[in-house]
Amino acid sequence: MKLRSLLVFLLLMMCFSCNKEKSSANDVYFGGLIVNPTSKYVVLLKKDVVVDTFFLNSKNQFGGKLIGVEKGLYVFKHPPEHQILYLEPGDSTLVLLNTLDFDESLNFSGKGAEKSNYLNRMYLLNQENNNLILSCFKLGAEEFSKKTDSIRSLRKEHLDKLHKKYKFSNEFFDLAEASIDYEFYDLRERYAFLIRKYSGKDAIKNIPSDFHEYRKEISFNDEKLEDYYVYLNFLDDFLRIKSLEYCEDALPGTDCADFEKFENLERRIVLADSLILNERIKNNFIDRFAAQGIIYSQSTEDLIAILKLLDKVNYTGDRRTDLRQMAGIQNSLLPGNNIGELKLLNFQKDTILLNDISSKPKITFHWTVNSQSHYKWQHKRIEELKKRFPEVEFVGINIDKNHFEEWHNIIADQGYNEINEYKLNVLSLNEDLLKIYLYKSIFLDQSGKIIKGDAQINSPDFEDNIEEFLDELFPYKKA
Repeated sequence: MKLRSLLVFLLLMMCFSCNKEKSSANDVYFGGLIVNPTSKYVVLLKKDVVVDTFFLNSKNQFGGKLIGVEKGLYVFKHPPEHQILYLEPGDSTLVLLNTLDFDESLNFSGKGAEKSNYLNRMYLLNQENNNLILSCFKLGAEEFSKKTDSIRSLRKEHLDKLHKKYKFSNEFFDLAEASIDYEFYDLRERYAFLIRKYSGKDAIKNIPSDFHEYRKEISFNDEKLEDYYVYLNFLDDFLRIKSLEYCEDALPGTDCADFEKFENLERRIVLADSLILNERIKNNFIDRFAAQGIIYSQSTEDLIAILKLLDKVNYTGDRRTDLRQMAGIQNSLLPGNNIGELKLLNFQKDTILLNDISSKPKITFHWTVNSQSHYKWQHKRIEELKKRFPEVEFVGINIDKNHFEEWHNIIADQGYNEINEYKLNVLSLNEDLLKIYLYKSIFLDQSGKIIKGDAQINSPDFEDNIEEFLDELFPYKKA
């Protein structure tokens, strides 16, 4: 009740202040309250273009009128976090959230708020699919199909009930329905990928011929969904599985399940270029695939090949300089190179060399203040690994160029051990490309020499990689 009363009060205050100006039924009021703010402002964007910036007042409130708003999906950012919402002319939408639990605490109120609340609820449910797919991919295809059919039916029943209650516009209802469909499609694509990667050819043969029947219905150029993570996740997984299917047919003898290999990423870049006409969606995928190809390259030749491929597909994006910089960084991180002299900042802002942190073999993991859910999950995973592999020094490296104070505060607030946390202060890349580094770990021997530079902390075989690494360094310890 306190929460509802606060939201109603804020809405009345906003409308009162805005009504002092000339208003139109097509205007939108957008504002809210941030508990435990992490920055001094909120930014509203549509298709990567800033619509407006709102600064927090002394009570951590913000708000204002938007004139001539186009209906559709928007992104609001309160750095380092962000989330989507849906606005239509005439809406009065208030945001209330606590940054300590950003997505779970997020609540919208006011006219039209039910649309954004629906999207946020779907986001939280969609996050649960990560656990679902990992626990259920070993099921037979028919049983998995029944589970995904059930999820889709329940989602649509819930949407229909809300539609009867709130009388959604046709545009929003179509978007919400499409999001349910693409969530369903994505579960099927992810299942097929995991079967190929972990269960072998016999399991692939057991997938029914109509398992991907929905592919006939998909669009690669849906502008109304181009900012929606569900749609983009599906396209990503679709391109991944199609590249594997191509590899299996056209490249016999290749480890097709290694989706970070050049041949796999090359195919995805070619597919994105040929299937996606929307330049913004296409370039976002090509940017990311090229970045993945670069940071998981194992030779200078691979790096050159990735950069040449951008010319081959007539790449029109604006990340070429960033990608070339990444290639230069990766060239110094290839196996055999020594990075023991790498300079890092410690918790006291003193410069320290990577080799001086510990005399043990090291495994680095990387994170950014702009991805709260990731760094929380990652640090939890690292704590588990520390217990299993005490002979390894796990070194956390923050890869943001600036944000020293935010990084410092997160270490303190989350109770992370400052002895294992350092900051890289030389990287200056686009934020979207920077995220490609977040799952990559580098394995170093006691001298700082790179033994393995393409390990992925989210991979099911990450612990096997560590054991192989230690066996190579300490062969006498083998049973």
